[in-house]
Order: sequence, then C-alpha cells, then structure tokens
Amino acid sequence: MDWLPYFTQQLIDGITRGSVYGMVAIGYTMVYGIIGMVNFAHGDVFMIGAFHALIGFLILAALGFSTSPIMVLVQILIVLFIAVTFTSVYGWAVERIAYRPLRGSSRLAPLISAIGMSVVLQNFVLLVQGSKPKPLPQLITGREIIPLAGGTVSVSYVQILVVASTVVFMLIFAAIIARTPLGRAQRACEQDMKMVRLLGINVDRVISLTFVMGAALAGVAGLMVTLIYGSVNFYMGFVAGIKAFSAAVLGGIGSLPGAMLGGILIGIIEAMWSAYFKTEYQDVAAFAVLVLVLIFRPTGLLGRPEIEKV
Repeated sequence: MDWLPYFTQQLIDGITRGSVYGMVAIGYTMVYGIIGMVNFAHGDVFMIGAFHALIGFLILAALGFSTSPIMVLVQILIVLFIAVTFTSVYGWAVERIAYRPLRGSSRLAPLISAIGMSVVLQNFVLLVQGSKPKPLPQLITGREIIPLAGGTVSVSYVQILVVASTVVFMLIFAAIIARTPLGRAQRACEQDMKMVRLLGINVDRVISLTFVMGAALAGVAGLMVTLIYGSVNFYMGFVAGIKAFSAAVLGGIGSLPGAMLGGILIGIIEAMWSAYFKTEYQDVAAFAVLVLVLIFRPTGLLGRPEIEKV
C-alpha cells in the first residue's frame, strides 16, 4: 500500500487545481447557455482578477495589516470584494463592446470580436504591469498531516479554502439560476430568446448580468490562484482560459455541474500525468481525454442533446 499516500496526494492536488478550472468554466458555460457563443475573453478577465487580487494584498500589506489568522481572513474578504467588483466591470464591458453591437450579425463576428478583446486585455496588462511574473508572499502557510496506510498525506489550508469556496460559490450560483427571477429569465432566454422579448423581459439586461456573474466567478478564481501559487503574469489567462473552456466542453457546455465536473477531471488528469509520466505532456493527456469523451458522447458528460425548434 506504499503507493496509496502518493496517489492520494496527487488526487488532492488535482482536485484543488481542477476547482479553479471549474470556477472559470462556469463563466463559459453560462454565456454559451444563453447566447450560444463562447466568450474567448473570459480567461483574460480571470487573469485581471488575479492581478487585482495581488494589488489588493500588496496595498493592505503597505497599510500595515498583520499576518495573524483573523487579519488574513479579513484581507481575503476585502480582496475578494475588490477582485469581484473589478472583474464584474470588465465582464460587463466585454459584453457591451464585443457582443451587444454584433448580436444580430453572423455567429462568427462576435467570436472574432471576443478574440480581439482578449488580445486587448492581455496587452493592456502587459503594458501596465510588464512581462515579468509578479510574486506575492504566502499568506496562508499551515497544513494538516493526515496518516494513511503506508505514509501520510498533506493538505494545506489554502487547498481546503479553495475547494470549500468552490463548493459554496457553485451552490450559490446554482440557487440563483434555479430559484430567482433572474435565473428564470436566463433559462427562458436559453430556450427561446424571441419569445422572451415578446413577454417583455429585457434580454439585453439578462445577458449583461450573465456576463457579470461569470466574470465575478472568474475574479474569485483569480484570487484563489494568487493564494495558491503566489505569482501572477499577463499570459496566465490564455492557458487557464483554454483549459477552462475544455472543462466546460468535457462536462457538457451549458451545464453548471458539468463545468465543475469537467474542471475537476482535467485537474486530476494533469496532476496524475505529472506524477507518473513526463510533465511536458500533461496538457496532451487532458486534451486527449477530452477528444475521447466527445467522440463517444458529443454533448459532454452531463450535457443534454440540443433540441431544434421547428
């Protein structure tokens, strides 16, 4: 049983990494579920959230906030508010600039516009912050050592925070979509946007709020990445965005639980491949599993077949 602690450790690391992918993937799947298009600037909104989290922590440190457990929690809550607020504004701006003016055009035009927004956001951060990674001292350093047959498993408090936050925000967003007037309007727009307009629902407002909600969750993910790795860079949004989009497709794009499941699966695949094979090919392994799933189940693991309206 000597292999069990090592395997379990990699599983925990993969779930932590996948939780971040899942939070970003929810933004992709929410936008696609309503307007049927992919927001390719979403990964860069996540990157901007990470930078705002970093700047927030540095400002609080300069103001003299201590590193006691209670004050660290206060700092996280303050920075969470900052990151979510700014990324929500960016999410609204992406919808207002890249999508709304092109809503009546062909499906290709908004996609190209979103890619352009991605390039703009990425280069904006490059000009403002530079190309070098920006470090942050580790705020949460404690960990729990759990005995297991043949050895021990280490679970850091940051990992517990990330996974717990993922579950909490997943439940909150699922409740919003299932039980609030906004959620009902979002589900109605997903089914028949023309009929929703005839019923007097402000479709533009619903779509804007959907972008804002997805961007807010990307801001949370940016904060979590900053806490886990203690470093951010202008290019991190592209890589995370591709993997989060793959997670949304793997789980079934349009399904919130599917996005989270896909993110966790990709995180686990990457962690396991890095542990037992060459690290350079971990992305190949994740995308290979995605291709295999789509071959045998084109709608993803939890996706539903699209019903054509006649």
